[in-house]
Amino acid sequence: MAARLISGIRSARFVRAVLACLCLAASATWAAGEATPGTPPQDLPKPSPKVYRYISGGGTTSFSDRPPAHDRYVVMHYGCYACNPKSTVDWKVTRLYHDAYASEIEQAARLYNVDPALVRAVIHAESGFNLHARSPKGAVGLMQLMPATARQLGVADPRHPRENIRGGARYLAEMLVRFRNDVSLATAAYNAGPQAVQKYAGIPPYTETQVYVQRVRILHQRYKASPQG
Repeated sequence: MAARLISGIRSARFVRAVLACLCLAASATWAAGEATPGTPPQDLPKPSPKVYRYISGGGTTSFSDRPPAHDRYVVMHYGCYACNPKSTVDWKVTRLYHDAYASEIEQAARLYNVDPALVRAVIHAESGFNLHARSPKGAVGLMQLMPATARQLGVADPRHPRENIRGGARYLAEMLVRFRNDVSLATAAYNAGPQAVQKYAGIPPYTETQVYVQRVRILHQRYKASPQG
């Protein structure tokens, strides 16, 4: 009887240990984003490094790629396809996606009077045309809409490709109007927010935003130069 009891206790401990390991593995997988379904292009870069936002002693908002020693900070993740400064993708020759969501892009571009080549370039930069893309901050879909932004744009389901593209095209159109059709500033605002662009009176000095704007420009020119693929 005692032997069976001890065996039962050991079995229970073993089961609990196994369950704990499984929970940790599931948590790690979720945190790494590996549970997200989808088959993005093969040349997706690795996730970009963390950026630390903090208020310095003088009350100025500052950014760094290293955690500050004495100030409280917020970790900012840049999970978009083209935001990684260490990306090895050659944006001048990487595959273009002319046929992907073609009708949705054309309709949204027409509706909000935006160059469809620019919409394609932003989708390519944001998600690599991966419908199931999700950033560490919670942006979802082809044009990586944050839930709050999606609600403001009237997007009921940001995971639906047509709604996501319409919402993203509308927001891009708003940024173009706000920054007087300056595509570089509009795309910088799409990435870092219009307040950051206004604060710095130009493209913000964030490495991720600067490489993003540069890569969107390359993609925009390429999509515009060869609209039929």
